[in-house]
Amino acid sequence: MKRHYFIVTIVFCLISFSTIQVKAQDDPPPIISVTRAHWNMEYENFSMKEWKKLETEYHEKVTMKNEYIIGTNVLLHNYTPDMSEILFVQVYSNWENVEKAADRSSELAKEGWPDEDERKAFFKKQSAYYSNMHSDEIYSGLSLGKNLAEKPSKPLIYYARTTHMAWPEDGKTEEIQALRKEYIENVIHKNDDILAYHPMRHLYGSDSRELVEVFVMKSMVELEAMNDRENSTNSKLIEAHWPDEDKRKEFFKSVNKYRDPWHGDLIYTNVPELMK
Repeated sequence: MKRHYFIVTIVFCLISFSTIQVKAQDDPPPIISVTRAHWNMEYENFSMKEWKKLETEYHEKVTMKNEYIIGTNVLLHNYTPDMSEILFVQVYSNWENVEKAADRSSELAKEGWPDEDERKAFFKKQSAYYSNMHSDEIYSGLSLGKNLAEKPSKPLIYYARTTHMAWPEDGKTEEIQALRKEYIENVIHKNDDILAYHPMRHLYGSDSRELVEVFVMKSMVELEAMNDRENSTNSKLIEAHWPDEDKRKEFFKSVNKYRDPWHGDLIYTNVPELMK
C-alpha cells in the first residue's frame, strides 16, 4: 500500500479538478493536496491497461466511498520536465478531514479486500508501478474558480501556470482582490474555451511565493489559441472590457506590481476514470 498511504497521510493540495463547487466566502478554503509520484521505469511488466485497472479498483473500493475526500484527480505528463511524473490530487473541505480521510481509507481498504493475503497481493501489484521517490505540496484553494459542468468522458488538458507573488510597499489587500476579481470575471469566466479554472496559493511546501492557476481545456488546440497573444479569445475579451488603451495599460501595471515577471508552465492530461 506504499503509494496510497503517503497520498492520504502527507497532504498535497491543488484545487478541485472535478465538479466540486466553490464554497461560500465565509467558509474556509479547501485543502488541496498534490503528491508528485514517479513511474517505476524498470518495471518489466509495465502495462497502462493493467495500471488503470488496478487504480480504478482502488478508486471504486476506497476513494469513492471515503466521505472525507471531496475531490480527486490523476494527472499524467504531457509537457513537463520529467516524463516519469504522475500527480495524485486530493481535495478536503478542511484540515480536520485530512486525518479522518487517512483513517477512513485504511478502513475501506480492509473492507474492500477482507482477505489479508489478497489485500497484500493487490497493493504489491499496485506499488510495483511506482518508484520510491515522491514529493508533496499543499495549497489553499482560492475563490472565483470555474468548475467543469460535468465529469468528462475523455481526457482533458490541464495547463498549470505558476507565478511568484510579490508584495510592494504600497500594496493593499483590497486592491489586489479587486484587480483579481475584475480580470477573472471579465476574461477567464467569459472564455468558453476554458472549461475550468482552478486558482490556488501556497500553504505548505517549498516556495511560499507560489500562486498556481490551472486552466482546463478540451485539447491542445484550445490551449494554443489561448496563449496566442495577438489573436486569442482572452486578448479580445481584454480589449472589450478595457477598450481605452491607457486604462488597459494602467490596469495591468497595477496587476504586475503584485507578481514577479517570472512564470513557469506545465501541461498534463488527466485520467477521467479516476476523478471524484
